[in-house]
Amino acid sequence: MAKPADVSTKKLISLAPDNWVRWVTQIPNLVAGEILTSEFQWISRESDVLIRVTSPQHGEFLLLNELQLRYQSKMPRRMRAYAALAEEKYNLPTYPVLINILKTGNNEIPTSFTSNIAGLRAIQDYRVINLWEVDVNIAFQQPLPSLLPFVPILKGGENESTIREALQILRADEQLNQLETVLAFFATFVLESALIQEIMRWDMAVLHESPWYQEILREGEARGEARGEARGILSSIEINLELKFGDNGLQLMRQITEINDIERLKTILRNVVTANSIEELQQVL
Repeated sequence: MAKPADVSTKKLISLAPDNWVRWVTQIPNLVAGEILTSEFQWISRESDVLIRVTSPQHGEFLLLNELQLRYQSKMPRRMRAYAALAEEKYNLPTYPVLINILKTGNNEIPTSFTSNIAGLRAIQDYRVINLWEVDVNIAFQQPLPSLLPFVPILKGGENESTIREALQILRADEQLNQLETVLAFFATFVLESALIQEIMRWDMAVLHESPWYQEILREGEARGEARGEARGILSSIEINLELKFGDNGLQLMRQITEINDIERLKTILRNVVTANSIEELQQVL
């Protein structure tokens, strides 16, 4: 059985902070310093990780790391707000980075926020890293242990042998072995559940401990509060069906939308997150 995991973004980055900050900025010789508090009084949530860094070429500045399970259209404005608030609080220039974990469509993700009101402009550039575009070999070669839990969704990381290699590295290190639940969760997007169980050697119920699994469920609850509980959960089901199974998955929505029982819809959402085939979901329905 996997151990309860501390899989916060702060924990992931702290595994190899110098390698991380050099990778996300592509600035050589960058040195990670203190991980600062990123809680700002005027906004409703914390930025993921704010690090004080030092470069021979650029001096001291802040590196703002924002990890998103899926890109949202409000992110450019949020990146502008976080960068400005960080600079105000610490009186240092800020290098913002937006890291998107799961691909949600083919639309190009913007790398800046811009607005123009009566000729007065606001511009905030930020770096975008889409994990599905990142070569899986980077996680093993640099090394970047922070990326090992994401191996299944990295470019070229969807095969069984690569996932087994990542798992072996995680289990061999006391500092890393708590991350296998995250690896298993993202493996559900590329491997069948039975194979994941065989590789991990524990019950798939452990996946429920993954913070990203919990985030998907919270997303459904939040949508429910905003739109009416059933409609909100249906919306989250639809997003995850398209994400995992494309148009074939969306065809199930005709049947699912006829369901009014909230608890059954929640069960379907949980099964969509962990299922590996349309056939598995049809059995649940």
